[in-house]
Amino acid sequence: MNRIFLVAFIATMVPFNLAGAEPSAFGAGNLNNAQPYGLTSSEEVILQNKKNLKKVVVKSNNQAYEVDSLRERIDGLQTIIEGLSRKSQQNKLNITSLNQKNSDELVTSNEYEKRLSEISEINAQEIKELKVVVEDISTLLNSINSAYVSKDDFNTLVSDFNKFKSLVSKELKKGTTPKKSKLEKKSNAEIAKLAKQNYDKKYYTKSIEYYTYLIDVNYKPARAHYMVGEMKYKRKNYSEAIAYFKKSASLYSKASYMPSLMLHTAISMDKTGDKDNAKSFYKGVISKYPNTQEAKTAKNNLAKI
Repeated sequence: MNRIFLVAFIATMVPFNLAGAEPSAFGAGNLNNAQPYGLTSSEEVILQNKKNLKKVVVKSNNQAYEVDSLRERIDGLQTIIEGLSRKSQQNKLNITSLNQKNSDELVTSNEYEKRLSEISEINAQEIKELKVVVEDISTLLNSINSAYVSKDDFNTLVSDFNKFKSLVSKELKKGTTPKKSKLEKKSNAEIAKLAKQNYDKKYYTKSIEYYTYLIDVNYKPARAHYMVGEMKYKRKNYSEAIAYFKKSASLYSKASYMPSLMLHTAISMDKTGDKDNAKSFYKGVISKYPNTQEAKTAKNNLAKI
């Protein structure tokens, strides 16, 4: 049986060093987590492809096992049929031999009826065994049909994989050649000022637009990621907030806003149900920034978990 395997290479994330409370990178975006969080659009596509691929591989392996089992059953059935054929031929010879004997002798000894009864019982037993084997094979075939990787399933997987390639291609192009924007007529410093002004007024949609542009042109990207993360956090989009905080911390972990970044990361994890990592980040805030308001809040939140 031919098997087709699609393999997607997925980069791993740099681990978070909690021992030193240094948030150089978070677990967000780690597709190996049981419940991944903070995924980018590309990572979400990768995760879905991993799930689809796993289903196809499991079905393929199950089919291979069941087909091997079916082949063994068929071999057994063939052996039984061959045995039936041989015994049937022998029965014919026995009956012919009986008919050639003297009829008076057979009537007296009842040998004729006795032989026929024995032959009938043997045939009935062989037929019973044959029915059992046929029923087993029928059940196995139904199982294979239910687990069969259909052409539609396979085409869906291929389509998803192609969408992923297209998405990655767009992301790469976007990273290397920023699209034209009306903001290009302004200086980056001016755009950063407008972004902060809109943030202070709580015009988050406009502020996110400005900071996203600054990220695209790589102007103070650590702060821009942090600011977008803050707005995602305030809008309670906790998974997205974690992704932006992660990127900000990986770009510059000594920034003045790190206590707030770590605390809001911990709260975001807490809100999304990732209690273990939330505890670790709360402890990191307390350990690294013990005399801050963030540390006080972290202690209170940690006590509630």
